[in-house]
Amino acid sequence: MRFDRLRLRNFKCYDDADVRLNAGVTVIHGLNGSGKSSLLEACFFALYGSKALDRTLDGIVTIGAEESSVDLWFTHDGESYHIQREIVVRDDSARTKTCVLEGPNEPIEGATAVRQRVTALLRMDTEAFVNCAYVRQGEVNKLINASPSARQDMLDDLLQLGKLEEYRERASKARVGVGRVRDDKQGALTEIREQIAEKEKQNLHARRNELRTDLAETEEEIERFEGNREEAERTLEEATAVLDEYEEKREVLSELEDEITDIRNRIKKTERVRDEVTSKIQEKRNEMSETQEHRDRLLETVGDAFDETPPSADRLPEKIASVRDEIDDITERIRELSVEKQDYDGKAESLDEAADEHETAAAEKREQADELAQELAETRDLLEQKREELDEIGANIEAKRDAFEDAPVEFGAATGHRKELREELAEVREQRTERETELENARERLEEARDLRDAGKCPECGQPVNDSPHVSAIGQRQETVEELEAAVESARKRESQLEDALADAKSLVDREQQIEKLQSEQENLQQLLDERERACEQKENRIEQLREEAESEAGAATEKRERANDIRENASECQEKIATQNRKKQELRERVETLEQLATATDAIADLERDVESLQEQREDKESVNDERRERLQNLRERRTELEDSFDSARLEKARVQKENAESYLEDVAETLDSLKTQRSELETNIGAIENQIETLENLRNRRETVEQTVEQLESLYEETRSLEEMYGQLRSELRQRNVESLERMLNETFELVYENDTYSHLELDGEYRLTVYQKDGETLEPDQLSGGERALFNLSLRTAIYRLLAEGIEGTAPMPPLILDEPTVFLDSGHVSQLVELVDAMRELGVEQILVVSHDEELVAGADDLITVRKDPTTNRSTVERVESVDERLLAEADD
Repeated sequence: MRFDRLRLRNFKCYDDADVRLNAGVTVIHGLNGSGKSSLLEACFFALYGSKALDRTLDGIVTIGAEESSVDLWFTHDGESYHIQREIVVRDDSARTKTCVLEGPNEPIEGATAVRQRVTALLRMDTEAFVNCAYVRQGEVNKLINASPSARQDMLDDLLQLGKLEEYRERASKARVGVGRVRDDKQGALTEIREQIAEKEKQNLHARRNELRTDLAETEEEIERFEGNREEAERTLEEATAVLDEYEEKREVLSELEDEITDIRNRIKKTERVRDEVTSKIQEKRNEMSETQEHRDRLLETVGDAFDETPPSADRLPEKIASVRDEIDDITERIRELSVEKQDYDGKAESLDEAADEHETAAAEKREQADELAQELAETRDLLEQKREELDEIGANIEAKRDAFEDAPVEFGAATGHRKELREELAEVREQRTERETELENARERLEEARDLRDAGKCPECGQPVNDSPHVSAIGQRQETVEELEAAVESARKRESQLEDALADAKSLVDREQQIEKLQSEQENLQQLLDERERACEQKENRIEQLREEAESEAGAATEKRERANDIRENASECQEKIATQNRKKQELRERVETLEQLATATDAIADLERDVESLQEQREDKESVNDERRERLQNLRERRTELEDSFDSARLEKARVQKENAESYLEDVAETLDSLKTQRSELETNIGAIENQIETLENLRNRRETVEQTVEQLESLYEETRSLEEMYGQLRSELRQRNVESLERMLNETFELVYENDTYSHLELDGEYRLTVYQKDGETLEPDQLSGGERALFNLSLRTAIYRLLAEGIEGTAPMPPLILDEPTVFLDSGHVSQLVELVDAMRELGVEQILVVSHDEELVAGADDLITVRKDPTTNRSTVERVESVDERLLAEADD
């Protein structure tokens, strides 16, 4: 397995980071506190989520951010995977927003499901990962500092032996549970046997037979008394029927009396209603007469109003509809005229607005023309001033040109002339300096010759000097000095002349530059005057154009005003037509109102006629109903007389005596039967209880057989679980011994590779994972007796040995995660660091596909295949990641610096 790419956003000190990881050894390099370890923690968090954190999710989100994300791409067993975890902060608390694992199969979502899948892929959980593949900063001595039992648990879990211990514990718990159940069943079996013996002592079958005999006798008594009770009930029923018949007749007679009274009352009430209906008929007739008079008056009014024969009542709706249609036509005409008037008003208003706009435009154009005229006058005055300035500049240029009439050079050659003078002056000065040096040397030689002549002999050899060349050449040397003095004086004069000429040349150059500047000003001013003249001409044209446009706008405004007045006259005509139509419409509305009143009166008369007819029918119906009631009253009176004659007093008295005797007997026999039935119920209950006990006895015997079989099976199962527990324990011991032998061999190979020292012979690892170091002299040491650097190498050797053992596989070869070392050199000196480098190289040669090392040690950096540099900006406290493509290039660059 190897990590391919890591991308972070708002993770701890990283705002945004994206780094690719290759196979081989990659060193993450940077200053302390720059965020190197955070990259490894991000990989760990991507794999295992919150289980990989020493604190809550809040600690990984960059301060001030509301969201954080980690993406890890990795290859495992030839397949590509991608894990994405997104954290969101809400209400000052962080939680997982997204967690997805994408691979060759369907994506897996959810933090728990992803962690379980990663654990299954790597065959190690979070704890196993940090104990094998991930040596975190400050935990290099974790295994050696652990207690023997804790170290045993760590290594057993890594080597998958913890599962066998888990299975052994399960078997042990199963054995204890089976034993507990077996003991419970044995106690239950003893209790069942005691219950069966107690039941058999009670002689249940004999007691049941005695109770059944008593029950049969009781049921015979109950049957006899029930026969007598039925006879008494028949007598009571017959007597009750006679009495009921009498009561029924009494009730019928009472009902007849009530009905007779009711019919009399209803006859009286109906007579009163009939009188009220007669009064209403008279009221309706009076109202109808008044309404007919009102209708006649309206008919006369209608005739006068319409100047025509009034319409008949049945044609009133048609006439009303016709007038309403005429009103609608007038309303539509008024609406059309209103629309036409609004159209005229709108057009007139638009024309007024247009006229206002034309007048405003005319005023604006006149104002613009006046402003331009004012600006034109001011510009003319300014141009006159500028022309005067131009003449002055021209005169000044001519005056300065006059200075060149007596100059050694013409105008334009002053700069070259000054350059020639400078060069000549430099040459003269150089010649003067040479002559002065020669003069000084000649004077020294002359002075030496004179001193030698005055001394008379050579100060070195003591010989006379009268005939020596030095003394003989004094005259010649004097001449040379004089010639040189004349040459120096001549050079100085020429130098002075050239300096004066150079000063004059400088004055000419300055004047030449002044003339050029004045000429430039003259050209610029002339160009400005030309431009202003053109601008004045354009303004004159624009003024004339604006005044013409203003006159045009004023004419358009006058035309618009005249058209608006014509259109307003049309609007006034429309308003008069609307008033005429409104008057006509009001007349028609009054006509409709009159016709509607006439129609209402006509309808009211018809309704009153119908009411009178209906009331007359009601009065006749009331009279007919009362006739029927009087006939029914006569029949009821005759029926009452027949019932009063049908009563037999003697038969009624006999029925009363028989009923009293039967009721008394039934009351007495009920108590006797209740007592007998209670006795029967008690007997049945006792029989049922005994039968239940007999059934219980049979169930206990059946249960005894079942429990005896269960106890035998539990005894067998108990022995099986004990054997299984012993088997798992023995298997775990054998596998641990095999793994211990392999681990001890790999540990010695690794330690011998990295620790080149004649002090130690070998390492020993016993079955409980206790570690012993053997010295060359045979003496033993505990690992914690080693020096700090030796302990660190020892622990790294143990870690890599465990890693090798897991890579070779317990269940076959397993693709192992990258070997991760976070600051492994903390406890190492330079010599031990070299050994650590050899250890890393050895792990790579043993086939570890990817090794990630966090360190700032240059020796580790030099041995890396890839280098990742981490830097932190001190102003923002944010880290950035940079991948160095070539470690050699990086080292060369640092050497050059």
